[in-house]
Amino acid sequence: MKYLVLIAILVLAYAAWRNGRLREAAERPPEPRRGPPALPQDMVRCPVCSVHLPKGEAFAGASGRLYCTHEHRAKGGN
Repeated sequence: MKYLVLIAILVLAYAAWRNGRLREAAERPPEPRRGPPALPQDMVRCPVCSVHLPKGEAFAGASGRLYCTHEHRAKGGN
């Protein structure tokens, strides 16, 4: 008999816990939808400091070499 009471208490506790979680989930605003992930970009290496950076963020020198900053472009002789 005492096992039946224990099982009934556990079932009621589980039901109350689950009901609380479902209520919290319903009250929470939905997460904003994310767009598709960004496409991979080509990476280039700065010849002055050897830092790798996306090609779109690099600064081109006169000889066509790509640098990470304007200062490194000036140091590189271009």
